[in-house]
Amino acid sequence: MATLVLTAVGTAVGGPIGGAIGAVLGQQIDGRLFAPKARQGPRLGELAVQTSSYGSQIPRLFGTMRVAGIVIWATDLREERSKSGGGKGRPKTVDYSYSANFAVALSARAIRAVRRIWADGKLLRGAAGDFKTATGYRLHLGGEDQAVDPLIASVEGAGLAPAYRGIAYAVFEDFQLADYGNRIPSLTFEVEADAGPVSIGAVAAELGGGLAAAGESVLVAGYAAGGDSVRAAIAALAELEPLSLVDDGEGLTIASGAGAPVEVAESELGVSARGTGGRGEWLRRSGDSVPAEATLAYYDPGRDYQTGLQRASRPGPALLSDRSAVAAALDSGTAGALAAGRLDRLWAERRSARLHLGWSRLGLPAGSAIRIAGRPGLWRVGRWTLDRMVLTLELRGLPGGAPAASGEASPGRPVEQPDFVHGPTDLVLLDLPLLAEELPARPRLLVAAAGVEAGWRRAELIASFDGGTSWAGAGATAPAAVIGTALDVPAAAGSALIDERGGFEVELLNQSMWLESRSDAALAGGANLASLGDELIQFGSAEPLGDRRFRLSRLLRGRRGTEWASGLHAPGDRFVLIEAQTLAAVEAPLGSLGGEARLLGQGLGDPDGVLAVRTVAGEAMRPPAPVHLEAHRLAGGDLALSWVRRSRSGWVWLSGIDTPLGEESESYRLTLTGEGFERSLTVPAPSYLYSSAEQAADGLGGPLTVTVVQLGTSAPSRPQSLIID
Repeated sequence: MATLVLTAVGTAVGGPIGGAIGAVLGQQIDGRLFAPKARQGPRLGELAVQTSSYGSQIPRLFGTMRVAGIVIWATDLREERSKSGGGKGRPKTVDYSYSANFAVALSARAIRAVRRIWADGKLLRGAAGDFKTATGYRLHLGGEDQAVDPLIASVEGAGLAPAYRGIAYAVFEDFQLADYGNRIPSLTFEVEADAGPVSIGAVAAELGGGLAAAGESVLVAGYAAGGDSVRAAIAALAELEPLSLVDDGEGLTIASGAGAPVEVAESELGVSARGTGGRGEWLRRSGDSVPAEATLAYYDPGRDYQTGLQRASRPGPALLSDRSAVAAALDSGTAGALAAGRLDRLWAERRSARLHLGWSRLGLPAGSAIRIAGRPGLWRVGRWTLDRMVLTLELRGLPGGAPAASGEASPGRPVEQPDFVHGPTDLVLLDLPLLAEELPARPRLLVAAAGVEAGWRRAELIASFDGGTSWAGAGATAPAAVIGTALDVPAAAGSALIDERGGFEVELLNQSMWLESRSDAALAGGANLASLGDELIQFGSAEPLGDRRFRLSRLLRGRRGTEWASGLHAPGDRFVLIEAQTLAAVEAPLGSLGGEARLLGQGLGDPDGVLAVRTVAGEAMRPPAPVHLEAHRLAGGDLALSWVRRSRSGWVWLSGIDTPLGEESESYRLTLTGEGFERSLTVPAPSYLYSSAEQAADGLGGPLTVTVVQLGTSAPSRPQSLIID
C-alpha cells in the first residue's frame, strides 16, 4: 500500500524521478509493515521449577541401591532462542530451547560413587560414565567436611549457600531439557554407598546408633533405610530376618538369628514360689488361622533394580496370604529363600508357650533358641520376667528342618535398557539437487550425521561461509542417518534403465544401521535413494555380507540430473541413505555460490567438534542439464539443433504433458565451438538453426562442438555437449 501511495505522490511532485524515489521509500515501509511474521516454535509460559515439598525424607543408603532423588535446590529454567530461515518472502522460524540447574539429594549417609542414572526410566548416564543428554554434573559424597558447590554459591551468594554436609547429592548444570518435554525429568540413581553386600545385622546396628552386631545375618546387595524413627527403620529390616536387642552385661547388641539352641531339662520345669503355679502353658492355633502363602516384594539388581516378587506357599488352598515389601536389593534366589523362611516362621509361631524356670537361667536373653526336653521342635524366647526368683519365659515356635518349598526363584524377564555410548560424530555435508517441490531462493546444503557408536543421538551445528572468520548457529542435526563408505565403485552407466550388472560394496558406520532390498514398484516411488559422492542413485538389491558390509546392485543411476557425476567415483566415497527425517538443511548466503562452506558439529562425544568443508555449488538452485541434444543437416546446408529441457520440480510425471518450467523464464546459453572460432548466444527456446551463412562466416571446416546450458533464475545448469563431425 505504501508503495502505491508514495509512487503516486512522488510522480505528482517530481515526475518520473520523484515516482522512482517514492517507490523505493514505499517498498521499505511495506517491507517493515507487511513482512511475514516470524513463526514461533513451542515456548513455555512459566519458567519456575517445581521442587520437592519441604520435609521430604532422604533415605540412608547401604550397599548399592537404585533410589529416586529429591530435588533440594534449583534455579528457574533458562530459555534460549534461535532463528533460522527467512528470505524471499518466507518467514523466519524462532525456536526455543530450555535448560535447568538443580541439585538432587541421594542419601543422608556418605556414599562412595554414583554409577548409572535414569531419567524418566531411560538411561541418562551409562555404566561407562557417559551422559546421553548434554549436561554438566558434579557429585558430592556427603562427607561432614564437603565444600559448597560452586554453582549454588554463585547463585545464592557468598556465605548464603548451604554445603549440605552429611548429605550426598548430585548437581546438574545446564541440563538440556528438550528430550524430556522441557521439564526436569524423574531421576533415579544407582548409588554405591558401601563396597560389596551388607548384612542386615550391621545395618540395624548402625541405624541403632552404633550398637554392636552379633551373629551371622542375611546379606543384601543394597538397602534404603527410611521411616520416621529409628524403631521404624529397624522394624522394616525385621521383615527380612528376626532381630533381637540383647544386653550382654557390657552393652546392647543387635542380634540376628536365634543362635545355637540351649537345652532345658525336664527337671527344670515347673518351678514355683510361695503358691505361684509352676505348670507351663502350651498353645497351638489351627492351620486355618495362619497364611498358607508368603510373598516378598524387593528390588532386583539383575533387572536394573526393577521390582521383583517371590512367593512361597504350602499345599492346599491359600485362605490367608502374608505380603511384605522391603527397600532392599536382592537377587531372586535370596528373595525366594527369605519368602520361604518367613512362611516357615509364621507356621512355627502357631505354637506358643509360657514356661517357668529357676533364677539360674537368667542368662537366657530374648531371642535365644531353646530346646525343651519332652517337647518337639525348637522355641524362641520372646521376652522374660523375673518375679520372686522365678523366671517366666514367653516362647514362640521356631521352624526346624528344611524351609517350605518356594518353587524355582526366577527373576523374570527384565525390561532391558540399551546402554550405548554416544561416541564421536560423523558429519557429511551434501550439496544435492532439489529433493522437494519447494524452490529455494538461496543455496541449500543438507547435513547428514551419525556416530561410529550406536548410542549417537545428535550434535549442535555452527556454520561459516567466509573462510571461518565468522560463525553463526545452524541448529542441530537430524536423527541419525544411515552413513557409510564405498569399498569399491560402480562403473559409469546411463540413467534410463536399471543397471542389472553393476554394483558396489558399502561399509556402514555401526552395527545398528541396516539396508533393505526394494521392489521395482517401490523404486519407481522413490525408495532407496542414496548419495554416492555427488551422484544420486537408487538400489533395488541390498545383500548383507556381515560386519556392517552390504553389496548394492540393480542400480538406477544419475537420479535427479546427477548423471554428470556417475564417472567421478573412487573408493572411499561417502554413502548416505537419503531420508527426509534424517537430513538437516542449512541455507547459505547467495554470495556464497562458488565459495567454501564450513560446518562444525559438536555432540556429547566431540569435545573439540567435527568439521565438514565443501564448495557451495548450489545444486538445488540449478535446473538439470538439458538432454537429447541433437543436430540435423538440412537440404540447404543449415544445421538444425534441438534439445529437451528438464525442470527442478515435477520429477514425478503425472499428467503426461510438459513438466513445469520451475524458473522465472525459459532461456539457454548456446555455445558453438570449432577450429579458430567460438560463437555464443542466448536463445529463448530449446532449438536453434545454425544457418549455412553463419557457418561460412565462422569458417566452419571441421568438427563442431555444441554446448547448451539452461539459464535458471538463480544459477545455470551444468552443460550438455555434442560433437558433430
